[in-house]
Formats: sequence, structure tokens, C-alpha cells
Amino acid sequence: MQNYSGEEGLQYHLQIRRGDVGRYVILPGDPKRCQKIAEHFDDAKLVADSREFVTYTGYLDGEKVSVTSTGIGGPSASIAMEELVRCGADTFIRVGTCGGIDLDVKGGDIVVATGAVRMEGTSREYAPIEYPAVADLDVVNALVASSRELGYTYHTGVVQCKDAFYGQHEPERMPVSYELMNKWEAWKRMGCKASEMESAALFIVASHLKVRCGSEFLVMGNQERNALGMENPIVHDTEAAIRIAVAALRRLIQEDKNR
Repeated sequence: MQNYSGEEGLQYHLQIRRGDVGRYVILPGDPKRCQKIAEHFDDAKLVADSREFVTYTGYLDGEKVSVTSTGIGGPSASIAMEELVRCGADTFIRVGTCGGIDLDVKGGDIVVATGAVRMEGTSREYAPIEYPAVADLDVVNALVASSRELGYTYHTGVVQCKDAFYGQHEPERMPVSYELMNKWEAWKRMGCKASEMESAALFIVASHLKVRCGSEFLVMGNQERNALGMENPIVHDTEAAIRIAVAALRRLIQEDKNR
């Protein structure tokens, strides 16, 4: 592959090298969320700040851990995972926000993804569409156990991933409204918990690279509850999701030490 960074071992997009990050990495979308997550680490330091990719590295229970932002959507998320794996990372937790689909899912709840609908483009350049996008079971179990232990209301199940935010929220004005609206109805009937933008790509890339990945999200609101006139709290504070991700990493670190 062409070396675009001009320096051996330096990853072009993330601007990191082997040794800059730990095995365990939390992946938020928002670069501004990285410092907030790093405050949960011991001795955290800013490692790199390039484009949408901000990386901090610190320690949890003596183990080197990192947080790297991915930006919005599958293309940049796949770049982040590819370059982190090249620098030695092998366990990932995406933490972010989502919009509820299932009527039982309310703003302020947590959704732990067990799999993802591949209604996006990035994963199609890795695997045939028939191949499922599924989370790593160890990571899912750690996220569920941490959600339960910390006392948060959580849901587990499949999430839908898309590329166009406004294709979801204003499908009727799109030239392909017939497809968007019909498929949205199918996701509802199949019991999708929520909609977001990165997990399908991350799960597929992780499967290809033979690394572990899971996802969990703060539910910001639920457009289906809103459409029916049901209670629909709008929540923006991601601290609960961050605490769950950090607690899950601690569990995974301990489990890996005990293997």
C-alpha cells in the first residue's frame, strides 16, 4: 500500500504509531467527547489530534487504554479501526448516541447492540451483504453486566445503521422515499431497537480484522413515540453511556488477565 504519511509506521489519518495506544479502545464519534472519556482514565495524555480523529491514552487498572474519535458515519469509523489495529489495538467499544425505534426505548435509556442492519455503504466494500454485522459476545456481555451493575435502564438487540441522517428523519422528501419508508417499516416490524450510523461498519471491519467490537448508546429520543404522542424525553448527557463503556473495559481487562 502507498505510504501517504511520508514516515514509516505513522498512520496517515490518525497520526499515531505502534505504542501510542493500548489494546483496549473506546470509540466515540464526537472528537469533543474524547477528553470527557479520558478523564475516567489514569494519567491520560493527548496522543494525536488530526481531522476528526482525536486520541488520548491512559490506564485502567494498570492496563494501557485509549479513546479515539471516529467522526460521523461508517467511512471514517472504518479508517479509525483499521489504523488502530495496525498500532496494536484489538478490543473496541463504540459509545455514542442513537434514536429509538422500538416503542419501549425511551430517551435516557441505553441500547447495547447485538447486531446491526447494514443499510450503509462502507461494510459492502468489506463483505457481501448476506454476511451479518454482529457484535463480539464478550464485549456485549461486559456492556450488559456493566449497565445492570450501574443501575441503568438498558435494551439489547439489533440497531439500524444508515449513511443519511436526513434520509431517516425526512424520508418523504427524498427521491427514494418509497424505499426509505418501506424499509423503515420493516425495521420496526422486526423489532429494531434504535438507529445510528457506525456499528454495522465497525462490526464488519472487526470481523474481517479478527478483533473484538461492541457498541452501546445513549438514546436521545424516539421519533416513533413522538409520532404517536407518547412521552418522549429528549436527553443529551452521555455520561451514563461513558461510565458503562469504562466499566465494561475494566471487566474485559480483568477477564483477559484471568484467561
